[in-house]
Amino acid sequence: MPDITQLLHEIDKGDSQAASDLLPLVYDELRILAATKMSAERNDHTLEATALVHEAYLRLVGSNNGDDWKSRSHFFGAAAEAMRRILVDHARHVGRLKRGGEAQQLSLDAVEQFWKPQYGDILDLHEALRGLEAADSEAAQLVKLRCFAGQTQSEAAALMEISRSMADRLWAFARAWLFDALNR
Repeated sequence: MPDITQLLHEIDKGDSQAASDLLPLVYDELRILAATKMSAERNDHTLEATALVHEAYLRLVGSNNGDDWKSRSHFFGAAAEAMRRILVDHARHVGRLKRGGEAQQLSLDAVEQFWKPQYGDILDLHEALRGLEAADSEAAQLVKLRCFAGQTQSEAAALMEISRSMADRLWAFARAWLFDALNR
Protein backbone atom coordinates (compact mmCIF):
# COMPACT_ATOMS: atom_id res chain seq x y z
CA MET A 1 0.00 0.00 0.00
CA PRO A 2 1.55 3.34 -0.98
CA ASP A 3 2.36 5.91 1.69
CA ILE A 4 0.19 9.05 1.83
CA THR A 5 3.23 11.34 1.95
CA GLN A 6 4.73 9.58 -1.07
CA LEU A 7 1.48 10.02 -3.01
CA LEU A 8 1.30 13.69 -2.00
CA HIS A 9 4.81 14.23 -3.37
CA GLU A 10 3.89 12.43 -6.60
CA ILE A 11 0.81 14.61 -6.95
CA ASP A 12 3.01 17.66 -6.44
CA LYS A 13 5.14 16.44 -9.35
CA GLY A 14 2.02 16.29 -11.54
CA ASP A 15 1.27 12.55 -11.42
CA SER A 16 -2.50 12.34 -11.98
CA GLN A 17 -2.55 8.60 -11.18
CA ALA A 18 -1.21 9.39 -7.69
CA ALA A 19 -4.25 11.62 -7.10
CA SER A 20 -6.51 8.74 -8.10
CA ASP A 21 -4.62 6.41 -5.75
CA LEU A 22 -4.61 8.87 -2.83
CA LEU A 23 -8.31 9.63 -2.58
CA PRO A 24 -9.57 6.09 -1.86
CA LEU A 25 -6.72 5.54 0.61
CA VAL A 26 -7.52 8.76 2.45
CA TYR A 27 -11.24 8.10 2.36
CA ASP A 28 -10.82 4.71 4.01
CA GLU A 29 -8.62 6.15 6.77
CA LEU A 30 -11.10 8.96 7.40
CA ARG A 31 -13.96 6.47 7.48
CA ILE A 32 -12.21 4.36 10.11
CA LEU A 33 -11.40 7.46 12.16
CA ALA A 34 -14.96 8.78 11.94
CA ALA A 35 -16.44 5.40 12.87
CA THR A 36 -14.18 5.24 15.91
CA LYS A 37 -15.09 8.75 17.00
CA MET A 38 -18.81 8.29 16.41
CA SER A 39 -18.94 4.91 18.22
CA ALA A 40 -18.27 6.83 21.43
CA GLU A 41 -21.24 9.14 20.83
CA ARG A 42 -24.70 8.61 22.28
CA ASN A 43 -27.04 6.24 20.47
CA ASP A 44 -29.49 8.96 19.40
CA HIS A 45 -26.84 11.19 17.81
CA THR A 46 -28.22 12.62 14.58
CA LEU A 47 -24.88 12.72 12.77
CA GLU A 48 -23.59 9.33 11.64
CA ALA A 49 -19.97 8.36 11.03
CA THR A 50 -20.61 7.89 7.32
CA ALA A 51 -22.07 11.39 7.05
CA LEU A 52 -19.12 12.83 8.99
CA VAL A 53 -16.53 11.18 6.78
CA HIS A 54 -18.40 12.05 3.57
CA GLU A 55 -18.63 15.70 4.58
CA ALA A 56 -14.95 15.82 5.62
CA TYR A 57 -13.94 14.06 2.40
CA LEU A 58 -15.96 16.48 0.29
CA ARG A 59 -14.50 19.48 2.11
CA LEU A 60 -10.95 18.21 1.73
CA VAL A 61 -11.29 17.15 -1.88
CA GLY A 62 -13.51 20.03 -2.93
CA SER A 63 -11.40 22.73 -1.30
CA ASN A 64 -8.07 22.02 -2.97
CA ASN A 65 -8.10 18.60 -4.67
CA GLY A 66 -4.97 17.70 -2.72
CA ASP A 67 -2.82 20.18 -4.65
CA ASP A 68 -1.78 22.03 -1.49
CA TRP A 69 -1.18 19.06 0.80
CA LYS A 70 2.57 19.04 1.37
CA SER A 71 2.78 16.10 3.78
CA ARG A 72 0.87 13.55 5.78
CA SER A 73 0.99 15.99 8.71
CA HIS A 74 -0.55 18.75 6.60
CA PHE A 75 -3.30 16.44 5.34
CA PHE A 76 -4.26 15.19 8.81
CA GLY A 77 -4.18 18.76 10.09
CA ALA A 78 -6.66 19.66 7.35
CA ALA A 79 -8.75 16.58 8.15
CA ALA A 80 -8.81 17.44 11.86
CA GLU A 81 -9.89 20.99 11.06
CA ALA A 82 -12.59 19.76 8.65
CA MET A 83 -14.02 17.33 11.20
CA ARG A 84 -13.94 19.96 13.93
CA ARG A 85 -15.82 22.43 11.74
CA ILE A 86 -18.37 19.81 10.74
CA LEU A 87 -19.06 18.95 14.38
CA VAL A 88 -19.32 22.64 15.29
CA ASP A 89 -21.65 23.32 12.36
CA HIS A 90 -23.77 20.32 13.33
CA ALA A 91 -23.95 21.46 16.95
CA ARG A 92 -25.06 24.91 15.82
CA HIS A 93 -27.58 23.43 13.42
CA VAL A 94 -29.37 21.50 16.12
CA GLY A 95 -29.92 24.80 17.84
CA ARG A 96 -28.55 23.93 21.24
CA LEU A 97 -27.93 26.75 23.68
CA LYS A 98 -24.31 27.71 24.07
CA ARG A 99 -24.53 27.49 27.86
CA GLY A 100 -27.02 25.96 30.23
CA GLY A 101 -29.64 23.38 29.45
CA GLU A 102 -28.18 19.90 29.47
CA ALA A 103 -24.62 21.06 28.85
CA GLN A 104 -22.12 19.66 31.28
CA GLN A 105 -18.97 21.37 32.46
CA LEU A 106 -15.99 20.03 30.53
CA SER A 107 -13.00 18.93 32.58
CA LEU A 108 -9.83 19.26 30.53
CA ASP A 109 -8.45 16.18 32.27
CA ALA A 110 -11.12 14.27 30.35
CA VAL A 111 -10.12 15.72 26.96
CA GLU A 112 -8.28 12.72 25.68
CA GLN A 113 -8.54 10.44 22.68
CA PHE A 114 -11.97 9.16 23.76
CA TRP A 115 -13.54 12.52 24.49
CA LYS A 116 -17.35 12.39 24.27
CA PRO A 117 -18.53 15.94 23.61
CA GLN A 118 -22.05 17.24 23.97
CA TYR A 119 -23.29 19.97 21.63
CA GLY A 120 -22.65 22.75 24.17
CA ASP A 121 -19.15 21.41 24.85
CA ILE A 122 -18.26 21.51 21.16
CA LEU A 123 -19.39 25.12 20.81
CA ASP A 124 -17.59 26.18 23.98
CA LEU A 125 -14.42 24.40 22.88
CA HIS A 126 -14.72 25.92 19.40
CA GLU A 127 -14.83 29.45 20.85
CA ALA A 128 -11.96 28.71 23.23
CA LEU A 129 -9.89 27.16 20.39
CA ARG A 130 -10.26 30.32 18.35
CA GLY A 131 -8.67 32.26 21.22
CA LEU A 132 -5.95 29.64 21.73
CA GLU A 133 -5.15 29.73 18.04
CA ALA A 134 -4.49 33.46 18.32
CA ALA A 135 -2.30 32.91 21.39
CA ASP A 136 -0.40 29.82 20.17
CA SER A 137 -1.32 28.24 16.85
CA GLU A 138 0.90 25.20 17.44
CA ALA A 139 -0.84 24.41 20.74
CA ALA A 140 -4.22 24.80 19.03
CA GLN A 141 -3.14 22.43 16.25
CA LEU A 142 -2.16 19.84 18.85
CA VAL A 143 -5.57 20.11 20.52
CA LYS A 144 -7.31 19.67 17.15
CA LEU A 145 -5.27 16.58 16.33
CA ARG A 146 -5.91 15.08 19.79
CA CYS A 147 -9.60 15.95 20.13
CA PHE A 148 -10.90 15.90 16.57
CA ALA A 149 -8.58 13.56 14.68
CA GLY A 150 -8.26 11.00 17.50
CA GLN A 151 -4.47 11.10 17.58
CA THR A 152 -2.51 10.09 20.67
CA GLN A 153 0.10 12.49 22.03
CA SER A 154 2.88 10.58 20.26
CA GLU A 155 0.98 10.39 16.97
CA ALA A 156 0.14 14.09 17.07
CA ALA A 157 3.79 14.96 17.82
CA ALA A 158 4.91 12.88 14.84
CA LEU A 159 2.33 14.49 12.54
CA MET A 160 3.37 17.96 13.70
CA GLU A 161 7.04 16.97 13.34
CA ILE A 162 7.87 18.00 16.91
CA SER A 163 9.39 16.05 19.79
CA ARG A 164 7.19 14.24 22.26
CA SER A 165 8.50 16.50 25.05
CA MET A 166 7.55 19.59 23.04
CA ALA A 167 4.10 18.11 22.48
CA ASP A 168 3.80 17.49 26.23
CA ARG A 169 4.70 21.15 26.94
CA LEU A 170 2.24 22.39 24.31
CA TRP A 171 -0.48 20.09 25.69
CA ALA A 172 0.10 21.36 29.25
CA PHE A 173 -0.07 24.97 28.04
CA ALA A 174 -3.18 24.30 25.91
CA ARG A 175 -4.97 22.53 28.77
CA ALA A 176 -4.25 25.41 31.17
CA TRP A 177 -5.21 28.03 28.58
CA LEU A 178 -8.43 26.24 27.63
CA PHE A 179 -9.31 25.56 31.27
CA ASP A 180 -9.07 29.28 31.96
CA ALA A 181 -11.03 30.18 28.80
CA LEU A 182 -13.79 27.63 29.44
CA ASN A 183 -14.23 28.69 33.06
CA ARG A 184 -14.61 32.42 32.34
